[in-house]
Amino acid sequence: MKAAIVRDPVDGYVDIVEKTLRPLEYGEALVDVEYCGLCHTDLHVAAGDFGKVPGRVIGHEGVGRVSKLGAGVSSLKVGDRVSIAWFFGGCGHCEYCLTGRETLCRNVRNSGFTVDGAMAQQVIVDADYAVKVPDGLDPIEASSITCAGVTMYKALKVGNTKPGDWVSVVGAGGLGNLAIQYAKNVFNAHVVVVDGNDDKLAAAKDLGADVLINRHQGHVAEQIQEKVGGVNNAQVTAVNADAFTQAVDSLRPDGRLVAVALPQGNMELNIAKTVLDGIQVAGSLVGTRQDLAEAFQFGAEGKVHPIVHTRKLSEVNDIIDEMKAGKIVGREVVDMSL
Repeated sequence: MKAAIVRDPVDGYVDIVEKTLRPLEYGEALVDVEYCGLCHTDLHVAAGDFGKVPGRVIGHEGVGRVSKLGAGVSSLKVGDRVSIAWFFGGCGHCEYCLTGRETLCRNVRNSGFTVDGAMAQQVIVDADYAVKVPDGLDPIEASSITCAGVTMYKALKVGNTKPGDWVSVVGAGGLGNLAIQYAKNVFNAHVVVVDGNDDKLAAAKDLGADVLINRHQGHVAEQIQEKVGGVNNAQVTAVNADAFTQAVDSLRPDGRLVAVALPQGNMELNIAKTVLDGIQVAGSLVGTRQDLAEAFQFGAEGKVHPIVHTRKLSEVNDIIDEMKAGKIVGREVVDMSL
């Protein structure tokens, strides 16, 4: 089978190679991958930002059909369409796994980083952690919900988003376009979108954003305070440390900043504002299996439609360059049949 693996030496790109999979072990399933999106986290893995993993198959926005079952599998059957998500599996018995916080498990396995991921024609999964894709959900769109969608659905939960709240989405790319839709169509919130790309802002408007702000035109936080009186929570998906600092200043009292993107470096946090305005800062790391099942269901109901474009596996490095240049609106999804 063909697969995209982190180069050796690690240089931020991948090689397309022929790879042979090992036999299935107890509790595992073989999935024939149909589609896999490329996420900024894949770029971090390819660049060695989290630790170098040469030879690793990247990808954690995978969707495919189960083609074979290992011994002991009862949660899946051949033919099921399932996800291959960043949260590949946990230990199953620590305090985090047992209290609905399984993505924080200290022995977590992550697709495309600590285990081989979904940017391949076939992948081996832990059957109990492969979430089924509901009927009626386009598998190309499901690939984006597998990571970007569930990440933002969970982040809006972490932000305590309520109907009528004002939410800012900082960065209107692959994560941001889904944040807008979940905020508007699931949480019934009002949305301010901040980005520096006019095409992405136009797409945000089409998705229902209430206020658009080009970060190159004036002070972002001042504009948000002036237009809507500050936001209840700021969802920061921009891969830029300065965006986090700006987002803090855009909050209204008792507001919450939800850190989602993973830029290098630190953000500044004004201590007086944090104390006097009761500001909260929270990190949000993807979602649990239950979060993903819920996020999928909203997609199946037509409340969320990721912006997706299909590409060939041979184009992965081109997509990486386009992502680095900020040229992509939505998500590029590799059709593994091409």
